[in-house]
Amino acid sequence: MRKTITTIIITLLSLFCASAVHAIKHPSLLFTPERVAAARKAMKNDTVLANGWKSIKAEADNQRLKGDLRRLEYLALAYMMTDSSKYADKIKEILLNTAKVKSWGDREMLARNPAWRSELQMAHKSFQVAVAYDVIYNKLTPAERMEIARGMYDLAIEPLLGDWILEPTRIHSLNSMGHNWWTSCAGMGGLLALSVSNELPEARKGAEALIEVLPEWFDFAGDVLQRKPKTFDESGGMYESINYASFGVCEALLFRMAWLNSHPGAKIDDIPHIHLISDFFVNVCYPRSGQLYSINFGDSHKNVTGESSMILAYQMGDENPNTLWYINQIEPGQHREGYPRNTPMGFLYTPDLSKAPSTPNLSNSRLWKDFGWATMRDSWHKNATMLAVKSGMTWNHSHADANSLILFHKGVDIIKDAGNCSYAKPQYRNYFFQSDAHNVVKFNGEGQSRHQQYHGTMLPGSMSNLLDGGNIKYVLADGTVPMSQWMIRNFRHFLWIDNVIYVIDDLLSHEPGKFEWIWHPGGDAVKRGFDLEITNGNSSALIRPLYPRQLAYSDFVHDYPDDLYWEVHEAPAENMQDTEKYWSFHLPGITDRVKGVTAIILKDSVTQEELPVITRREGKDWIGLQVKHNGKVTDLYINQLADGRLMHLNSWIEADGWSTDAYMLAVSYPEGSNPADAKEIFIGHGSALRRNGDVYFSSLSKLNLIADENDGKLDIQVTGQPRINLKLKSSPSSLTVNGINTPVKKTGNLVNIKLYNKK
Repeated sequence: MRKTITTIIITLLSLFCASAVHAIKHPSLLFTPERVAAARKAMKNDTVLANGWKSIKAEADNQRLKGDLRRLEYLALAYMMTDSSKYADKIKEILLNTAKVKSWGDREMLARNPAWRSELQMAHKSFQVAVAYDVIYNKLTPAERMEIARGMYDLAIEPLLGDWILEPTRIHSLNSMGHNWWTSCAGMGGLLALSVSNELPEARKGAEALIEVLPEWFDFAGDVLQRKPKTFDESGGMYESINYASFGVCEALLFRMAWLNSHPGAKIDDIPHIHLISDFFVNVCYPRSGQLYSINFGDSHKNVTGESSMILAYQMGDENPNTLWYINQIEPGQHREGYPRNTPMGFLYTPDLSKAPSTPNLSNSRLWKDFGWATMRDSWHKNATMLAVKSGMTWNHSHADANSLILFHKGVDIIKDAGNCSYAKPQYRNYFFQSDAHNVVKFNGEGQSRHQQYHGTMLPGSMSNLLDGGNIKYVLADGTVPMSQWMIRNFRHFLWIDNVIYVIDDLLSHEPGKFEWIWHPGGDAVKRGFDLEITNGNSSALIRPLYPRQLAYSDFVHDYPDDLYWEVHEAPAENMQDTEKYWSFHLPGITDRVKGVTAIILKDSVTQEELPVITRREGKDWIGLQVKHNGKVTDLYINQLADGRLMHLNSWIEADGWSTDAYMLAVSYPEGSNPADAKEIFIGHGSALRRNGDVYFSSLSKLNLIADENDGKLDIQVTGQPRINLKLKSSPSSLTVNGINTPVKKTGNLVNIKLYNKK
């Protein structure tokens, strides 16, 4: 008998200890006492934070009357800040009533086969319930806790975790829905499960299952069979657009933050991507006077930010100073899912911004090779110039915009993306998603196939060979595969020299047809002679086609039968209330091969009259330009033999005394001096450059190179191969190669440079 009693006692003690190990101390998820105390202290010396609290309290008082479940977080924070029962009592009333609700299911989702029992609105409500239940936990009786917990498990936790991660009911996989829906539904289901885990062992197990598998979402490498892309680029960034990258990451980090807060000292798997998130959002932003802009490729908007994700990452240990700079650029409330300080999460989690740097500690250019984005800018100052280019995937939230660009200049997107609209509207699938809404080249009136929108990334484009030499920048976009139904070659080179961006299209179609260039002005557009001039406030730029033909000079197009003619199209504006105009330039003749060269001239002011003088030039097997401005001359050569038309033959040309096999060559020198003494050189896809028998550049493989020599200091940017051995004519006192100080090693008058990138 004594042995039996002892066994029972040991068993009960074991159960008690096990329960104690798993028990969560409330409140401890997101609105923690430590966070509240720190915010209360900080707002004594922070007017913005103090005003934020006034706004939050006013909304909490408003919600005592309205009782909107979707605003419970305001009542929750008000209770934590004031300890006033009037807020806790209202929360309890709402939660007890909500626990009696039979279903949050969406009729449309439930009609699917198999039925989707959970969706985003359920996830959003679950967040609100989780933080509210957590903060009033100690005001509830055990019976009330269990009533709410059981009701919320049936209403939301089981459908969310059951649909997205738990067997035997799971219907989704990362392969099918591994974007923002996964993190929102699973993450908020896990957060709610975590909040009631003391009452329900099944909820605790669900939360434990999620914290175990969450890193899989960040590391998802894609799916060849179903043509699904990987979630993240190896250097950070998410293909889904800024909007959905911000949302998806934030939902994942909310759950992870709550787990760490409620399990102090717990060891969980590291997620390296968290440390790359902040720099991604910084690199795709455009600082300006007014709201911070972000590039809006895909289903995003210019005013969307990554603020919420960056704040959470910062508070979980990624204390990146660039995050502080970024938050300082954001106007309160500009993004509906942001964390301004007049929202509970912003009030509690915004870090101390007093040590924010004046500019980010980042380079001016960035390439995301895995999903095909690039940005190049002339500085990080407000209202500078930034070029963004995309040639990646088309699927889901990524539009049919291979080789498209957005140009920000003096505070506005002077060449813009058309944007998007509600997915339910026909204009979304018929216009905003399609090639016509982007700055691309079409063939015979056709853009990318609509199959790409629905059937996964079977036809991705790519970006490569980013170089930033300061005065000269370059990147290559390859949109051939997305347009492979029509084209064999669809390369777009972006060469930015001084205040002119040269967009160079290398096009080859399966059969002869008509090529068409689409341009979306971000302001008032007027054709003036050979140019399309775009003006918006203090910003102005000229789009000037140069090859294969210029724009017909006047409206009497029939007097210029071989030149480009134009059409002005009317399309829905992003707000779906207005319309806007975009332009298309047509080559009238039929051909299967085109070199299109368009100069985008960046004006210093709207009234600027002295512009670069650009002269078209041609020679044997090459076309080119000579550009004169402010006492400087740039000669640009494009090799007509180096575009893939030769198989084993070599693509050598002679041009103004230069001998080269390069696809492109640009040399810059003071007006009146000898081009042979040029100190600024760009070589695009070349292995050699010679003049009068002298070697200026030599490499066994074709490379892309920018060389800039100034006061004996030689700076080289080079890409093209993992193993590089090159020689360059120069006599520098110091040398940097791809930003790294490098010893000067010479053979005669040639600097020897050896690189090996093992990746």
